[in-house]
Amino acid sequence: MELYCSTCTLTLPFHGNPSSFSPLFPTNFYFLSQSNKTLFNSLNNKSLQFSHFSRQFSPIQSSSRKASTSSTADVEKDQLPADLDIIETQEPNSSVRLSVNVPPAVCRDCYKGVMRELSKQAKIPGFRPGKPIPESILLNLVGKENIQRSTIESILKRTLPHAMSSVKGIALQDSVRIATEFSDMENKYILSNSLRFDVVVDVLPEVKWNPENGYKNLKIVVEIDNEITAEVACERELKRRHKTLGPLRIVTDRGLLDGDVVVVDISASTLEKDGETAQNIPSAESKGFQFDTEDKDTILPGFLDSILGIRQGETKSFPLVFPEWWRQEDLRGVQAQFTVACKELFFRDLPVLDDSVADKLIPGCSTLAEVKEALLQRCQELEQTAKEQATDNAILDQLRKMVEVDIPQSLFEEEGRQMYGAKLLEVQAKMKLKDEQLASLTSPEAVKEYIEHEKENILEVIKQNLAVGDIFKREGLQVSTDEVFKEVKNSIEEFKRHKQEYDEDRVKDQVQEVLEGGKVLEWLREQAQIEYITR
Repeated sequence: MELYCSTCTLTLPFHGNPSSFSPLFPTNFYFLSQSNKTLFNSLNNKSLQFSHFSRQFSPIQSSSRKASTSSTADVEKDQLPADLDIIETQEPNSSVRLSVNVPPAVCRDCYKGVMRELSKQAKIPGFRPGKPIPESILLNLVGKENIQRSTIESILKRTLPHAMSSVKGIALQDSVRIATEFSDMENKYILSNSLRFDVVVDVLPEVKWNPENGYKNLKIVVEIDNEITAEVACERELKRRHKTLGPLRIVTDRGLLDGDVVVVDISASTLEKDGETAQNIPSAESKGFQFDTEDKDTILPGFLDSILGIRQGETKSFPLVFPEWWRQEDLRGVQAQFTVACKELFFRDLPVLDDSVADKLIPGCSTLAEVKEALLQRCQELEQTAKEQATDNAILDQLRKMVEVDIPQSLFEEEGRQMYGAKLLEVQAKMKLKDEQLASLTSPEAVKEYIEHEKENILEVIKQNLAVGDIFKREGLQVSTDEVFKEVKNSIEEFKRHKQEYDEDRVKDQVQEVLEGGKVLEWLREQAQIEYITR
């Protein structure tokens, strides 16, 4: 219903602390399987999972990807018979191309390993299990081409960790992709008994500050909307709670009064200069619209005054002009003719607002004064939280403008999937989706469309997160083990309560990042010059 203007609405959640959700999109990455070319098919096989954990009032999204921290123990244990020839080339979007030349000695060693494994597994009449089988028999049994392909996969599995050692600590998780076609590697191997392949990997982007260390001297101006103060919000909340104590009674002997609740059918059409109506305005029309007249401040100006006195079964028609600040831009300044039919009319049969209803307003309160004090305290806390949130947003906005980052494509895509996952969780929290609806919303096409549409916003969020992470490292800030343990425990309980799968290691990473973000914002608030102005 487009009669309401969102800029005038205040929502006060008294049911508890707000939570926000972060999705995880783990990537399945493995090098080798029993089928040929599985390595190449699996490199981009990403499984989409939505999961979440609770955090309080944090504007930092837990989305920056960790650098790969895989152990070098396997590389140190596996001494190659010859050195690899690796050429490293910097590429756009914080990626590195590794051109790897595998010498014949390494290829022969991998070939022998493949033949040994085949010899152990093969069951051939006349040969005892586990005993060596002549190479010629294995070639005839398995096929030369299949053995060549298995050898190439073995070479890749064995040499890739060695090749990646040059970017250890800066390579982003799950961003490795082999850029050489399998058929090209086959041809090279057949002709020269050696192998050459290119690997492209995204690395941690460098954060460049302009000016250098500019984050240490932030000057922040925060605009605070004081139209609705804690005191005003407290009165409104008290009134709202009082209204819930009285049942609605049908009005039979009079017209609509301020304070009543009315159910109406509304139609609207544009009004031309000659007074003739032209076309309908679907967004301003509604059937069975229940309107609480005490919400008049959020309705189209003049609407309530025009229907006061209307009786059940009566219809009124009147002109109104949409104001220039109206949310729907194409209606601003439009003259419209409204027709309102009153279907039902009610008044509230409210108890006297005194100490006798205190416990019903807030359980545990015995006087109306206690109720007002408790509500005011909550409103003041919300007001302070809103102020802190506005301050954090202003700080983060400045940080984004001060950094230059060459963002890797894999980081961009993952952040986009996470943001889409968060949106989907919001939808799921509001309504129950059918299986076919959920399947449609989680399809690769839907995710891709969202990422393309939200490209600029995604890039800004990544810049913000990288800037915050860089400050955390530069300033040597720390998060205690107890804080991480407590938040991880709470997060896992949230997963279990919602019956969702989770990766505990990934949860720990995200909790760590959220807590680090909170520490950075706290540090920045202490360092910055902050001015608050009302609007």
